[in-house]
Amino acid sequence: MKLVKSLLLGTAAGLTVVGGAQAADLPVKKAIPIEYVRVCTAYGAGFFYIPGTDTCLRVSGRARAEYGYIGSDSRNVPGGGDLSGFTGLARFNIDARTQTGYGTLRAFLRLDAASRTGHTKFASGTNERIGYAFSGTGQDQRGRVQNFINVDKAFVQFAGLTAGRASSFFDFYAADYEIIGSSLGSNLASTNLLAYTQKFGEGWSATISMEDPNYRKNPLFSDAFAATAQPGAGGISGVNNVFTTAPSPIILATNAAGNATAVYFVDAVQRSRMPDFVGTLRYDAPWGSAQLSAAVKDINIGGPIANSGITNLPALGATVNPLTGAITNGGLSNAQIAALQAARGVTAGSQTEYGWAVQAGAKFNLPFIAPGDGLYLQGAYGEGASLYTGINRFTAGYLSNASVYTGNPFNQFFSDAIINPLSGRIELSNSFTAVASFLHYWSPEWRSAFYASYGEIWFSQGARQAVSLTSTLVNQGAANSPPSYLTNPFGYANSAALRDTYQVVTGASLIWSPVKDLDIGVEGQYIKTGVKNGRVFDANRGGNPFTVSSEDVYQARFRVQRDF
Repeated sequence: MKLVKSLLLGTAAGLTVVGGAQAADLPVKKAIPIEYVRVCTAYGAGFFYIPGTDTCLRVSGRARAEYGYIGSDSRNVPGGGDLSGFTGLARFNIDARTQTGYGTLRAFLRLDAASRTGHTKFASGTNERIGYAFSGTGQDQRGRVQNFINVDKAFVQFAGLTAGRASSFFDFYAADYEIIGSSLGSNLASTNLLAYTQKFGEGWSATISMEDPNYRKNPLFSDAFAATAQPGAGGISGVNNVFTTAPSPIILATNAAGNATAVYFVDAVQRSRMPDFVGTLRYDAPWGSAQLSAAVKDINIGGPIANSGITNLPALGATVNPLTGAITNGGLSNAQIAALQAARGVTAGSQTEYGWAVQAGAKFNLPFIAPGDGLYLQGAYGEGASLYTGINRFTAGYLSNASVYTGNPFNQFFSDAIINPLSGRIELSNSFTAVASFLHYWSPEWRSAFYASYGEIWFSQGARQAVSLTSTLVNQGAANSPPSYLTNPFGYANSAALRDTYQVVTGASLIWSPVKDLDIGVEGQYIKTGVKNGRVFDANRGGNPFTVSSEDVYQARFRVQRDF
């Protein structure tokens, strides 16, 4: 019995020793370090370090709801009759910054997405034409439902370099205080660019920017044939063809009555041949800021379209292809065109002219009136640069001419240039705008903006007279063509085609911010558009004998917006 007891005790002791030895040999499992998100204070509130990196990140966004009303109830034109519209917008921002030996390396992204309804200023044809928006095909086939998608910002900044998609460096005020944002003046929030900024002195900086030309091209005015045009049958469009070759007629010969007897066609669509170049000089100080901007851009047309010449127009009966300018039956050879050009002194071949714009602006901080108060003053002038001066900011962009609102009495013209149908030369338009905007805080929670803007655009009188002669190109006084100043002076005097116009856009707002980053506000606008001299036929009243010299429209917009 003692022997058995001794064996059991010895075995237990041995197992204990062996077990302890095995336990001592097992690896000890250590706790995984926790990567805490750390606050980054180097670049302001809201930034945090991306775990495991030295990059600071800020994520923010916006939700917006708007309801608008515009005082146009005309149903005399397709799509007319809408008075109201709605929009819901989402915005997402990502801001990433890293400190380097060359300064801050920054990448900024912003995406805007919205759903908009109503065939008013809510559903924007300008945004559709530039590719920011697309419309639904519901019961009325386009126009009243529109989805808006825009990569508003996507740029890198490093050692003075800005590369990517950003606001144009030409801009200054850019409707900073407004809800609707349609006061006259340059306001291009999104373009593709490559720029360099150099800071010097106390508060001074200079920037040279190479910017995408497609966002600042307004089409040329070209008296192109309509799709059904046939010589002798009428059908000159008298407006522009934007999305095609846009053949524009050049008159090579006329008879004693002023009728064109020989013409050829040139390609009137502007191509992308060089970037726009923008330069700015800016000064920032405690009292505010000031900026001087300048821009230069090319305006170009193609040469004669092959086999597009026509002679003996009234009797020829040739059919013109509106997309190519080619003649189906009969016409002039290229050699004949060259001979007539030489005799008439008309310039042949492709052409390039250079448009330009300058802008000066100043912002004044006015804390002595109330904390947060400010005043903007800005003016711009340009030749062949209507999208830089912003004369078309309220009416429309990327069109030769457009209605001020749906169903208005006459169109407003915005072409960067005209192709003179007698000389064949590009002749630039001229425009200017001026704006003043004042922001006042009635209290920390209540504020208002008051703004007024004015602009004019005008064209070469000789070019307008020459364009009127093309009304005789297929049939004197043809429908939809500007009457000739020689054969129909009354009709020419009252034609809206290529008329010099002015516009006033003014408004005021009241915004309540009960808590931080929440705005609830309303803004009203008054817009007046008129011809600079004379009168034009009222399209809403059947034309002759009813004429108008100006038109007025009102609009209002209510907004609820939360930023975070």
